[in-house]
Amino acid sequence: MTDKNSKTPRKPAAKSAAKPKAKRAKTSPKKKKKGAATPAWLKTLWGLAWKLALVGFAILFFVGMYLDSLVKQKFEGQLFELPTVVYARILNLSPGDGISLKEVRNELDVLNYRKVNQPKYPGEYSSSSTKIELIRRPFEFTDGPESDRHVMFHFDSSGLNRIQSLEKPGDLGYLRIEPKMLGMLEKNRDEQRLFLRREQFPEVMVDALLVTEDRDFYQHDGVSPIAIARAMVVNIKAGRTVQGGSTLTQQLAKNLFLTSDRTLWRKIREAYIAVILDYRYDKDRILEAYLNEVYLGQSGGEAIHGFGLAARLYFGQPIQELRIDQLALLVGMVKGPSYYNPVRYPDRAKERRDLVLRLMMQQGYLTSSEFDHAASRGLDIQDNVRIASRQPAYFQQLQIELKEKVGSAFESDKGLKVFTSLDPVSQHELETAIKTKIPQLAKVAGKELEGAAIAVDRHSGEIRAMVGGKRTGYDGFNRALNASRQIGSLAKPAVYLTALQQPEKYSLASTLNDKPLNLKGSKGKVWSPRNYDRKFRGDVPLYIALAKSLNVPTVQLGMQLGIPNVIDTFEKLGIDRKEIRPVPSMFLGSFTLTPFQVAQMYQTLTNSGKQAKLSALRSVVDMDGEVLYQSLPIAKQTVDQNAAWLTTYAMKRGVAEGTGRYLNAQFAWAALAGKTGTSNDTKDSWFVGVDGREVTTVWLGRDDNKSTKLTGSSGALRVYAEYLQHRIPTQLNLPWPKDLSTVGFAKSATGGLVLDCENAFTLPVWDDQGQWKKECSNQPAQWLKNIFSW
Repeated sequence: MTDKNSKTPRKPAAKSAAKPKAKRAKTSPKKKKKGAATPAWLKTLWGLAWKLALVGFAILFFVGMYLDSLVKQKFEGQLFELPTVVYARILNLSPGDGISLKEVRNELDVLNYRKVNQPKYPGEYSSSSTKIELIRRPFEFTDGPESDRHVMFHFDSSGLNRIQSLEKPGDLGYLRIEPKMLGMLEKNRDEQRLFLRREQFPEVMVDALLVTEDRDFYQHDGVSPIAIARAMVVNIKAGRTVQGGSTLTQQLAKNLFLTSDRTLWRKIREAYIAVILDYRYDKDRILEAYLNEVYLGQSGGEAIHGFGLAARLYFGQPIQELRIDQLALLVGMVKGPSYYNPVRYPDRAKERRDLVLRLMMQQGYLTSSEFDHAASRGLDIQDNVRIASRQPAYFQQLQIELKEKVGSAFESDKGLKVFTSLDPVSQHELETAIKTKIPQLAKVAGKELEGAAIAVDRHSGEIRAMVGGKRTGYDGFNRALNASRQIGSLAKPAVYLTALQQPEKYSLASTLNDKPLNLKGSKGKVWSPRNYDRKFRGDVPLYIALAKSLNVPTVQLGMQLGIPNVIDTFEKLGIDRKEIRPVPSMFLGSFTLTPFQVAQMYQTLTNSGKQAKLSALRSVVDMDGEVLYQSLPIAKQTVDQNAAWLTTYAMKRGVAEGTGRYLNAQFAWAALAGKTGTSNDTKDSWFVGVDGREVTTVWLGRDDNKSTKLTGSSGALRVYAEYLQHRIPTQLNLPWPKDLSTVGFAKSATGGLVLDCENAFTLPVWDDQGQWKKECSNQPAQWLKNIFSW
């Protein structure tokens, strides 16, 4: 076959195509042999790996999203459950206050101020016979923060007369001393911490921490490959694990979000969270969280977290006032709080502390001389390692008031500050008096002897101190609030107060009968009250009957006044009338009250009849400084002012010459008032003491209600006297009411008093009755001694 247009015959198409095919068929096996094609199993494996990687990436992505939301939720909400921190009362000082130099020194000692030759730092003071130089600590008061203040207090015989500023020329009109931290309101929690802001931590402590735990903290992104490599080298050289590679951020991640399990998955999550933290938040925010979160030991079964609370636990001072060696000790404990516990293992703790100090020297934060000086010091931890001394009885009252006055606004995990009326000096000395005297008195009463006491401000009714039992730190049955016991002769002032509210009939000079008395009850039973000494004195003046706590004249007077009228007086003094059984024996205190109720009654009586409801809570402030509650103590007149004044005067005579005269030998200058109380069969021993500052109620008795063999004078009065030995009383000055005057009396032949201006002893009486308007002059001391010898 030929082409139409060509002379040369064309090759068949099939033949020309066959050669290339044969060529390709021949070379194809050679390519396979050289590995150009992927085996099927490898393709399958590759596909599986790719899919697993995709799934792994998705898992990590979603895990990351979850962890990121977890971090955001934690850090942008409330990072920690913070305890409610309780503070004592704030001491306000002004020129003209009657407070003595010794009282101010006692206050500073209770607040752990350091006595030095020349104050240079907050928390230090020096003292001479007439001056105190002080650098007061900074503090966030209820109405806002105040910086430290350098001042000089000047004293004279009358008290504080000048507050001199040493920062700039001039004097201050007043100065507030920061309150003592009493502890945390909540107990038996898993952990406790005292939250501080980043700027409140000493920079030198932060330097020590970073040098020891994470030198590259401000450079790395949450995880430090350099630190990991360095740790590996150190561990290989040592042949054991001596250094970790975790950054502070990783430690924080573990503490806040994870467990301590030593697994690869935990370490991966830890690193992941650390990177998220570093990406989302600045370094100082992370560091602030770490400084408040790190675990540093145990106290009373509660974990102590954060350097702020650890400083209080081990040294009893704010962290800002610790020395470099003390800060180094805390930093050293981060590695192992149990292993380096300075209480149990002081040698280990010191060795670790010195290592921290040496690292600081090597990095240039300390000179060699500074290192030598710091390393030569002892550990100097406080003798009784605790955050603060708890006052369980007082805290119980505080919780009652928080529930009553703050209610749902009080959230116990929001880091609230609760300011109270507790006087730390009064509390300490009242506890000491109870712990000192009860073992001595138990030699008579038996080892089961118990006690309770409460001290309240005479004017405001604020509770200054409360002790619920002889085990003062024991959080058990609170006898000050809950032990309702017969009050005995503590009831008598209410009887005399009722009479003195009727000036047309009664005065301090009124004559009462101290003669045998028989009263027949509704069921025909005869009651014959007797005086404690089983004697009868005939006619006695009203004030002597109260001062010497005579039973028979008191019942005689009560029957003249009428049971309902006396019960009305008790109610006006703050006692629920339901507590009182309306029978004649109530005049001698046959009914029961708690020490708290007794304190309320005597606060009203000795405050010229003005009742201020007893309270422990002053204010509640949240983390932002917002005041959730503020108390406004109000005293209202419930009984006649003049009658209350006259009754208190008779109680002063009770200390001067009556059942409370044991006090007069040491404290006559203070012109104290007081009243003893003894129940039937000496089961209860009571004393209420009154100075210019406080009304203090002391009860002694046994929980089994057996006899203590102690009267009010031989028991509770001795506890009060011990209290005053250290809590120096202030003079009880009763401003003279305008409606009272003095009138002269002489002792009559029968034993009573008669008006006499020639040979007179003066008593305060009402001046609006004609027969008392004539005033008489005082007589010599010998005559006064005779007139007081009933």
